[in-house]
Amino acid sequence: MKHFLFCLSLILLIAKGNAQNADAEFSILFYNVENLFDVRNDSLTADDEFTPAGERHWTRKRFDNKINNISKVILSAGGWQMPDLIALAEIENRYVLEQLTDDTPLKSTPYKIIHKESPDPRGIDVALIYNSETFYPLDYAYYPLEDKNGGVRKSREILYVLGTVTGGDSIHVFVNHWPSRYSGLLETRPARQQAARLLLSKYEEIIQENEKAKVVIVGDFNDQPTDESISQDLGAADPLNNESADLYNLSLPWMDQEEGTLKYQGQWFVFDQIIVSPNLLAAGSGLGTKPENATICKLPFLFEPDETRGGRKLHRTYTGYRYNGGFSDHLPVLLKLQVD
Repeated sequence: MKHFLFCLSLILLIAKGNAQNADAEFSILFYNVENLFDVRNDSLTADDEFTPAGERHWTRKRFDNKINNISKVILSAGGWQMPDLIALAEIENRYVLEQLTDDTPLKSTPYKIIHKESPDPRGIDVALIYNSETFYPLDYAYYPLEDKNGGVRKSREILYVLGTVTGGDSIHVFVNHWPSRYSGLLETRPARQQAARLLLSKYEEIIQENEKAKVVIVGDFNDQPTDESISQDLGAADPLNNESADLYNLSLPWMDQEEGTLKYQGQWFVFDQIIVSPNLLAAGSGLGTKPENATICKLPFLFEPDETRGGRKLHRTYTGYRYNGGFSDHLPVLLKLQVD
């Protein structure tokens, strides 16, 4: 009995210590959830395939399974602590976000939503969900991309949010979902380069006003860390091999891993990334982080065997048009920050 009580006390002390450590952390999760649509037909967007009568036979049961799957990922990604900020891509509207926060196990955390409809023809947007007990938004804006004629590009906008965290430090967050490669790599490259230049201009505005600002950039960039849009147009450098840069890409080391954040035709890519301002890596007080605190969330249940190309692949909601009951074609990425 004494041995049992000692072990129980030890477990409680460990749990208490982990809880205290968790209290000193602030975490940001980014997840492209792949086609989180409701079941209703929106006459203003091309969402017909994600309706009960559409090609994918998208039903309420399948939608409920999808949001519960996403909540499982969010609950599991942070380990002991729920993410303070959840940046999402490929969500259709505010309704699906409300279903996610109110009708899944996420409802036990006081999450609130920042969202607006984008010009994307399919109706997919980016959004931010935040824990209202640990983050207080002060300002936010959506920045539309320009087309070659100077008009608004029919694509996802860049979401910018400024807020304060527990302890009083402030943080600037950009959420991205850059134009895809669907029409061809070379044909679509200029659109991503334009997105990079827009993002850089907004970042520079912040730094000009406050050179010590702490900025986190997350998203699905549809380019890798070494591609021109990220490495040159945005100028996001390797934090391990560059001592003086305007931005550091904490995802560059992931290029050396066997797997990335998505798999296409048997090859892994790192499209989902975390980029930070220098002050977050050199912080003496308040929010700070280290390159190793940026990780790909390789939760085992997000994978299934790749019987065609070998190894493993992501357990998606659909395989082609066959319902598979899975999660997404992307893995989530997580950044942990210390709060001093």
